[in-house]
Amino acid sequence: MATDQGVYLYAVTRAEGEGPDGLTGVAGAPVRRLVHAGLAAFLSTVSLEEFGEEALRRSMEDLAWLEETARTHHRVVEAIAGLRSTAPVRLVTVYTGEAQVRELLDERHEQFDAVLSRVTGRQEWGVKAYAVPVPAEPAAEPAAEPVDGPRGASPGAAYLNRRRAALRGREADWRRAAEHAQAVHEALMHVAVVGRRHRAQDPQLSGRREQMVLNGAYLVDEERAAEFTRVIEDIVGQGVAVELVGPWAPYSFATLDQEGEAAHGDAS
Repeated sequence: MATDQGVYLYAVTRAEGEGPDGLTGVAGAPVRRLVHAGLAAFLSTVSLEEFGEEALRRSMEDLAWLEETARTHHRVVEAIAGLRSTAPVRLVTVYTGEAQVRELLDERHEQFDAVLSRVTGRQEWGVKAYAVPVPAEPAAEPAAEPVDGPRGASPGAAYLNRRRAALRGREADWRRAAEHAQAVHEALMHVAVVGRRHRAQDPQLSGRREQMVLNGAYLVDEERAAEFTRVIEDIVGQGVAVELVGPWAPYSFATLDQEGEAAHGDAS
């Protein structure tokens, strides 16, 4: 392999069986399978001029490039996961060559094996919950008072009072929604094998005006998927809107951290 080329890694599976044929990866490169030590790594050749360390620092700030790369990465992983238990690798994981990938499979063989055992027969579901304001009861109109009298309030003070009341109402709505989101999470954990609460997304990312109060990922046995979705149907409402997304490859529970330890997720 030329020195100006590297390999982009998508996912790792066990070596049995064949991989999906005809997959196209990032930068239009074909995806191939490297079998080593009982594991299979799915990768494609990339130019280090685009995927080298310095180039990636610039490219990761290009939202259009990042979105296209993430979409392709996800499509490849989903195709692999549709055939067998899969440990997805983090976006833009690039090695200098196949020899370095073989070293990875040797050094982290036990961790990959543990991850693949954990996700076999299971899928990841995402649950997002948003605070929805509860309509307030209409308040009775107070008796009019002269604004220039000793007991009257100036227009400015009256406006501030209304603003304070509205803020208190929003805070109460948010607290109720957060409490209900916690109840949703706990109910889902009775069905899921493990769950993780990610950081709530900003409205600019979520695409919704409401405040996100739950951004959860759950690893669920395939035969309990219908039961999992029924939990959502039974507990929606009460000041919270719930979105269920998936199923997909277990990204939140199948990756390795920087030290090579399997990421289990937060089961709390």
